[in-house]
Amino acid sequence: MDLSSLFLDWLGKPLWMWLAFLGIVVALLAFDLGVLHREHRRIDVRESLLLSGGYLGIGVLFGVWVWWSLGAESGMNYLTGFVVEKTLALDNVFVIALIFAFFAVPDRYQHRVLFWGILGVIVLRAIMIGLGATLVSQFAWVLYLFAVFLIATGVKMLWLGDKPPSLADNPLIGFMRRRFNVTDAHHGERFFVRLPDPRSGASRLFVTPLFLALVMVEIADLIFAVDSVPAIFAITTDPFIVYTSNIFAILGLRALYFALAAVIQRFRYLKPALAVVLIFIGSKIFIADALGLEKFPAWASLGVTFAILAAGIVWSLMKTRHDHADGRVGHSDSR
Repeated sequence: MDLSSLFLDWLGKPLWMWLAFLGIVVALLAFDLGVLHREHRRIDVRESLLLSGGYLGIGVLFGVWVWWSLGAESGMNYLTGFVVEKTLALDNVFVIALIFAFFAVPDRYQHRVLFWGILGVIVLRAIMIGLGATLVSQFAWVLYLFAVFLIATGVKMLWLGDKPPSLADNPLIGFMRRRFNVTDAHHGERFFVRLPDPRSGASRLFVTPLFLALVMVEIADLIFAVDSVPAIFAITTDPFIVYTSNIFAILGLRALYFALAAVIQRFRYLKPALAVVLIFIGSKIFIADALGLEKFPAWASLGVTFAILAAGIVWSLMKTRHDHADGRVGHSDSR
């Protein structure tokens, strides 16, 4: 590659910036799988917190670098998107816990599913963000559609709440069980296994429940991306800021899963705060138009988002402290 090509713009930023980001992500994933988790084992809460803290630190440092190299507004937009995406993904943790429980995924193989799941997330988010960036660049009014969608989503979350998804009658699981040979039991870490056909005796390829769990984790992230991608585009339309803040937030949250799954019920009042954040983010474009501003100030967006989410976290911890003391907060079992 000609060195001069590294300085050519690609989606609004020099190619070397994109390659540097992807290099960091690849190095983190290689270190995670190749060094920290070469053997399949259960990840305890302490390791989960340490690993997540490392991801969080790297994500924040990347935001500091964005602030330094691209300016304060880009840095604040990155941090706002990072915080919003990480908070939105908390719901994803709860759904992943339900998926693992439904398929009875042993603790020592859960990290394998999450690791390969994050590779799918990197590709799926790139496609969705690329499509979103193309739409926004061609049709500016799409931002108003995103804004209305976020406001409607926030109002729905605030007033109607959510019911836990039911997997027993999930049509996708039913379709895969009908169309593919699926084993009844797990076969270690394997997603696919060759077994004798019960009728013919010939060797055939079977799908294991571990692979079904991986597919459902990917589908869950795709569904949550429908909220998170419009939310980040309502904060900034810079594809580099949108994508990097999304991926760093998701990398850290997957690491934090093993700790959060045990105490997720302590954050039960965070969802109303998140609903208010979505309404606020969706309203920004209309507020800016009403005030005659070119765009809503990045510092105000970051400050309001932090304040709302912090209030939700503090209120959750205060209201659930007695449940925690009495041992009524759920915990994940070991298999």
